[in-house]
Amino acid sequence: MKLNVKGFALACGIAWGLIVFLFTLSALWRGVGQHLGLLAAVYWGYGISYLGSLIGLVYGFASALAVGALFAWLYNKLSKAE
Repeated sequence: MKLNVKGFALACGIAWGLIVFLFTLSALWRGVGQHLGLLAAVYWGYGISYLGSLIGLVYGFASALAVGALFAWLYNKLSKAE
């Protein structure tokens, strides 16, 4: 079975972007989860704040979109399924 590269990449981007966004808001509201601040090493400008949640959403979407597309493309190239 071949993967649809665009569909898989879009699904990965939406999922990871929303996860980062919601986890950041959850950490902000509950006052816990400071370990999420480690994402600032990867996502420039990210922090545990409302603006940081939006920055994380955009960076998370973009990075997972690229990784998902690469994964699906490699899977299709290396897969023996037609």
